[in-house]
Amino acid sequence: MTTQAIVIGAGIVGAACAAALAQRGAKVLVLDDGRGGATGAGMGHLVAMDDNPAELALTHYSLGLWQGLRAQLPERCAYRGCGTLWLAADEQEMALAMGKQALLAEQGVASEALGTQRLAQLEPMLRAGLAGALKVPGDAIVYAPAAAAWLLQQAAGVTLRPATVQAVQGRQVTLQGGERLAADIVVLANGFGAKALLPALALRPKKGHLLITDRYPGRVSHQLVELGYAASAHHSEGTSVAFNVQARPTGQLLVGSSRQFDTLETRVEPAVLARMLARAVAYLPALAGLNAIRAWTGFRAATPDGLPMLGEHPEQPGLWLALGHEGLGVTTAPGSAQLLCALMFGNAPLIDARPYAPGRFAEGQAA
Repeated sequence: MTTQAIVIGAGIVGAACAAALAQRGAKVLVLDDGRGGATGAGMGHLVAMDDNPAELALTHYSLGLWQGLRAQLPERCAYRGCGTLWLAADEQEMALAMGKQALLAEQGVASEALGTQRLAQLEPMLRAGLAGALKVPGDAIVYAPAAAAWLLQQAAGVTLRPATVQAVQGRQVTLQGGERLAADIVVLANGFGAKALLPALALRPKKGHLLITDRYPGRVSHQLVELGYAASAHHSEGTSVAFNVQARPTGQLLVGSSRQFDTLETRVEPAVLARMLARAVAYLPALAGLNAIRAWTGFRAATPDGLPMLGEHPEQPGLWLALGHEGLGVTTAPGSAQLLCALMFGNAPLIDARPYAPGRFAEGQAA
């Protein structure tokens, strides 16, 4: 028998889930309302993150899957194996870099410690006097909207339908206008939009600002991130900023990052953008003389513990969740999809699925 599946959300996570289901012979209908989400607003940084063992396991697993796709991805997906430089401002941060290197090595992630001189040779735009950096050469970048579209296009048995989902209950989906659909498997993968369908989900919005410059080829070669980025990313209150700059294949520089909580106001906020850019200029002084052409915002869907929800809804059989990836949805999309499909079809996942089980949150724990 052919498995019938409905995936709600055509962003990078939903597209990866649809493609993985199709690889297992399922006939997949993808529903998307076209409003856009984190996939279109984010950086597309493919990164091994080590804030906790479960996060590192999922990101490392997913990076291997991305590298397996690399040769197939069309040029419009802009995959580049640029690597990441985690920048140490002083000797104390350099010690943190060494700790990070040890954690990555435990999962088989290669990295290299760089001193002040070598860092300056690799990235001369950086301010003088940084203590060094940790280089992770296996990290990469990808243009996530194009990658999501490609995943859906190349998967046999996948149909994309523009539609607004009004309600979901187990294996039943109700569309705006009253049409009802049913499938063996329903996957909810529409980011923070899932909160409107299942209000009890432990999801919280984190607003972020990004800015992109005009074309300046050759100025930056790696993804540049300050070592304090992880601490900023996991603040649970207030507004935080951190230095994060990506060199796009076009020669443009994509500048981040900021985080604000519990707001769905989409406008660019000059005060937050100013803080973010001041932080960026502190690391890249020449950035102040470049032309910016656009700034925008997006929303990350975050869980209380920073890990995604991957698994069957604890109270609604047939409804599977692929939500709460926060800023790592692009990185972890293929790994999330493979883990979810293994659970669906009764196979053993290649990494431990328990840390991501949706049932770990009590009902209403979003607050």
